[in-house]
Amino acid sequence: MDEQQAPAASDVQEMDYVKQSTERIRSEMSKVIVGQDEVIEQLLVAIFSRGHCLLEGVPGLAKTLMVSTLAKCMRMSFSRIQFTPDLMPSDITGTEVIQEDKVSGSRELKFIKGPVFANLILADEINRTPPKTQAAMLEAMQEKQVTVGGERHVLPDPFFVLATQNPIEQEGTYTLPEAQQDRFMFKVLVGYPTYDEEYKIADITTAEHGQEVGEILSGEDVLRIQHLVRKVPVAPYVIHFALRLVRATRVTEGDVPDFIPDLLSWGAGPRAVQNLLLGAKARAVLEGRYHATTADVRAVAGPVLRHRIITTFNAESNGITPDQVIEKLLEAVPERGDGDEIVPEVAPAFST
Repeated sequence: MDEQQAPAASDVQEMDYVKQSTERIRSEMSKVIVGQDEVIEQLLVAIFSRGHCLLEGVPGLAKTLMVSTLAKCMRMSFSRIQFTPDLMPSDITGTEVIQEDKVSGSRELKFIKGPVFANLILADEINRTPPKTQAAMLEAMQEKQVTVGGERHVLPDPFFVLATQNPIEQEGTYTLPEAQQDRFMFKVLVGYPTYDEEYKIADITTAEHGQEVGEILSGEDVLRIQHLVRKVPVAPYVIHFALRLVRATRVTEGDVPDFIPDLLSWGAGPRAVQNLLLGAKARAVLEGRYHATTADVRAVAGPVLRHRIITTFNAESNGITPDQVIEKLLEAVPERGDGDEIVPEVAPAFST
C-alpha cells in the first residue's frame, strides 16, 4: 500500500470511456426525464455494480418511464413485466409445452422462455403480485437462473432487475419481506420534482412530438464496466468505515451508538458491507476516479441501508424514518478508527 502504481494504459482508456458514456446517457435521458439526477446516478451505480435496484415512489413520478428510457440507451434485450395479482411464476420464468414432430409423430417437451430471459428487466409494481410469484422473480435475481421441470436454464449476462413499487396504496398489494428486499442492492426513493422541473415536465409532455433517445452502451460494454468496477482498489480504512457503519446498526452487537437500541430493532447483514463497497467503487468509476473513498461510502449509504434496517415501534410512532437513522449514524460513526492502518488518502491505482 505504500508505493503508488500507475494505472495501465488500457484502464485509463476504459475509465475515460465510462465517464464519457455515462455523460452521454445522462444527456440522452434528459431529453425525456426532467431532473431526478441523483436517481439516475444510483441506477447506473447499481447496474455497473451487477446489482438490482428497487425504486419506490408515488404514482406519476416517471419511475417506469425512467427505467424504459435507460433501457433504450443500451443495446440490450429488455423486458417489462407488469406484476398483477393473477400473475403466476411460470408467466415470468417460462413453461414447458408438448410439441409434436410432424414427420415422426413423436412428442416431446419443449421449454418456452418467459420474459425474465432478457438483459434488463423492468419489474413494474412488484408488490402487486403474490409472494410465490415474487419469490420466483427474486430467485432468478439471486441465482441468475431458473429451474423448470428439473432442468436448469441460465439467464443472459449481464442480467439486472429494476423494480418499482408504490408505497401509499396498500389494497391488493403484497409487501416484499425484508429478506427478499435484501436481494436488491439499492432501494431508491423517487421524490416529487421541484417547481421549475414540474413546469418543464408539463411543457415537454404536452407537446406534439417526443424526443428520440440514442443507444450508448451494449451488453458487452456493460460487462467490461462491471469488470472495471471490481478492479477499483479500496484502502483498508475505507473498508473499516463501511464495516463500522453496518455493525453500528446491530443492536445485538453491544458496541453501538446510544441512540440505536431505541431506534432500531434489527440491523443490516454482511451483504450491506459488500454493497457499500461495490457502490463506492462504481461511483468512483462514474466520476473518473481510480480509487473509492469514505465519501463514496457515505453517498451510497442511504440506498444500501434504508431497506436493510428495521425501526422500532417507538421510532415509528415518533415519525422517525430509516433515512433519519442513517443520517444520525453517518454523524456518529468516525471515518477513522483507532486501530486503522495509516494510509495515504489516495489508494494505489489499477495494476497491470
